[in-house]
Amino acid sequence: MASAPEPSAPTLQAFDRERTAAALPFAALAQAIEAAAADLQAGRIASPERTVLPLGAGGALLSMPATSHDLGIHKLVTVQPGNAARQWPTIHGIVAVCDAASGRPLCLLDGPEVTGRRTAAVSMVALRRLLGRAPRQVLLIGTGVQARHHVGAIHALFPDCPVLVRGRSDAAARAFCAQASATGHVQLCPPDIPDTVDAVVTLTTATEPVYDLPARADRAVVGVGAFKPDMAEIGRATLAGSLLYADDPAGARHEAGDLIRAGVDWNSVRSLASLLAEAPDRSRPLVFKSVGTAAWDLAAARVAVRALGLGT
Repeated sequence: MASAPEPSAPTLQAFDRERTAAALPFAALAQAIEAAAADLQAGRIASPERTVLPLGAGGALLSMPATSHDLGIHKLVTVQPGNAARQWPTIHGIVAVCDAASGRPLCLLDGPEVTGRRTAAVSMVALRRLLGRAPRQVLLIGTGVQARHHVGAIHALFPDCPVLVRGRSDAAARAFCAQASATGHVQLCPPDIPDTVDAVVTLTTATEPVYDLPARADRAVVGVGAFKPDMAEIGRATLAGSLLYADDPAGARHEAGDLIRAGVDWNSVRSLASLLAEAPDRSRPLVFKSVGTAAWDLAAARVAVRALGLGT
């Protein structure tokens, strides 16, 4: 007697940048990030340090897995600086999502879109907690992809908050503002940062600080762009005397070049989970450093699985 045929596996769906973005609204992402921060702190998410391997001429392959009771994800990102000369994107990637109980693959998400949106959501969560309210005016330093995601996050979560922009040049900043202003109030920052700016977010790959003003208790600072030891966006004048937080303090020890260069006391750098669990001392200057962790990609995958109707 012939055995019954094995049931065919469902087709693995791959979602492009547009579909991935639509599945990751910022309000839901922010909530998922908060939940994942608590899970990571409690050990309910396993998220090891990323692995980096050489790829091609001067490129790199980055491997970032994470698992929890519900999902497993594996983000693979390629970085190829030589693509700029070809007018191709420098970064490509995918996020593979699987069901934890069965191991069944659920979908593939666009890696750069997941990274950009979940990183901006982390910044918004941090800003709201650092300030204890919505920001009144945000300065973004940088005009790249992350700046674009942050403008989208600000307008989604803090729709009444105007955004000022600084770039490598006024021309770059003006071009960015012209494009971004279609989604809200975005304009070039004047030479002197207005006192009304109560939040600064740095979004560059600078090797020298782009923000180094004396720390002040009425202005929260979030550093996003510097993710290697030889990069630095925030200077010593800002870091000195500030209470320091990081989304992943363990990873920041190896990747947060601005904190490494300033010689901070790592025992005093607190996690995002601790920032969410206990209100900071807002009488002191506050700085939040974001270096990223696959736990945030897992949080994004939770949102996408629900939005795309891929429940397990």
